[in-house]
Amino acid sequence: MHASEPRHRSGVALKRLKLFLPLGLFLVLGGFLLVGLRLDPQALPSALIDKPLPSFSLPALGQERVVDQGMVTGEVSLFNVWATWCVSCRIEHPFLTELALNGLPIYGINYKDEDAEALRWLDELGDPYRLSIVDAEGSLGLDLGVYGAPETYVVDAAGVIRYRHVGVVNELVWAQTLKPIIDELRREQRAGDRS
Repeated sequence: MHASEPRHRSGVALKRLKLFLPLGLFLVLGGFLLVGLRLDPQALPSALIDKPLPSFSLPALGQERVVDQGMVTGEVSLFNVWATWCVSCRIEHPFLTELALNGLPIYGINYKDEDAEALRWLDELGDPYRLSIVDAEGSLGLDLGVYGAPETYVVDAAGVIRYRHVGVVNELVWAQTLKPIIDELRREQRAGDRS
């Protein structure tokens, strides 16, 4: 009878362990959730930083021409991923219009949208873009690693992506992040032009 006692005890211990297994899994998943909630969604890394814009050949919104990456480079500029279905895009649109009126080159990437809706949007709200690239299928967005709209990329004069911002561009983002990057890239460009 003494020999069966260890088997009986190990069976009981195993049953108790099975009772706590769901609790353990719950705690592990809860830990992952807490870590995820503390991540900054605007700090999403991009594998394209310091790499050229991806190659593309897509239509320009409202125009009968096809645009490629060579046609939208040559100066420091912003590339803004936007869509009419994007609520946050409507929030940032007036500020982008203000930046464009102050001379900042901004190119739009109209992401997974309907051309007629996009043209109506720009007609109603103003058009801050030198041109908008129609990315109806999301192929350029996929190549850029777009998570959704809005996203904004700072691209230098050589067509190299220097920074990626996820979310709304507003006065604070502009003053604290984008403007200093653009100012530095413009200084580098002027120094290179003088050489």
